Amino acid sequence: MFASPSSKEVLQCILQHKDNAYRLAYTYVRNPDDALDIIQDAIQKALAASKSLKDVSLAKSWFYRIVINAALDFLRKKKNVVPLDQETLETYGLSTQDAYRDIDLEHAMNLLPPLYRSVVVLRYFEDMKIEEIAGVLNENVNTIKTRLYEALKKLRLFMNDENFSKVDGNG
Repeated sequence: MFASPSSKEVLQCILQHKDNAYRLAYTYVRNPDDALDIIQDAIQKALAASKSLKDVSLAKSWFYRIVINAALDFLRKKKNVVPLDQETLETYGLSTQDAYRDIDLEHAMNLLPPLYRSVVVLRYFEDMKIEEIAGVLNENVNTIKTRLYEALKKLRLFMNDENFSKVDGNG
């Protein structure tokens, strides 16, 4: 059996993956301050529950799961929609043309159920392997593959919908 990791080992893992965890939280809330609040909450929860982690090799997946849960809790409490104005777009270095595509993708992602959105975010924005995602979400690998397939199918449908093509003037 593996030795239970110490709080110091958990903290080391958190510090090593803090930037990726922030990006993961940000993909849920699309607001830098809210993402920081989520990360702060997740770190506090992770440190408080560090004794429940049985194996330090699972710390990354375990911490990502805490971040996802904190983000979902935050969204349930706040139901926040952040409008994108031109100043915000310029701040993040997006051209208006790219911004329309990004707005379409963001809108389509927001239409996905949270379980599908989580799989897409972890796979394509966090570059995690299917097996890692299964560990983070505590699901079977085949379940994750099915959710990813269904999510991509739904995204294609959303992105090809007439309402999306009207945004860029082609509809």
